[in-house]
Amino acid sequence: MTEVTIRIPTPLRGFVGGQDQVAVPGATVRDALAALTAGQAAFQDRLFTAEGELRRFVNVYLGREDVRRLSGLDTALSAGAILTVMVALAGG
Repeated sequence: MTEVTIRIPTPLRGFVGGQDQVAVPGATVRDALAALTAGQAAFQDRLFTAEGELRRFVNVYLGREDVRRLSGLDTALSAGAILTVMVALAGG
């Protein structure tokens, strides 16, 4: 299976042992994110809705392209692809 790198934003690094990027298998964005969050229900809840779609405040980029503008979670990945997860933060 294709191995890709996922860049992790600071607020989510606690789920991956503090790492800023993680290599995971995945032929699609959905596969890669599923591998990243496997066995971590709290992490899955941070990224996905109950229906399995990306939460509104979570953006995933393949290179510089927002995957929502491509084929969404079904966007195909090639070996060595780099995904970047971004989360919106709110505060006052």
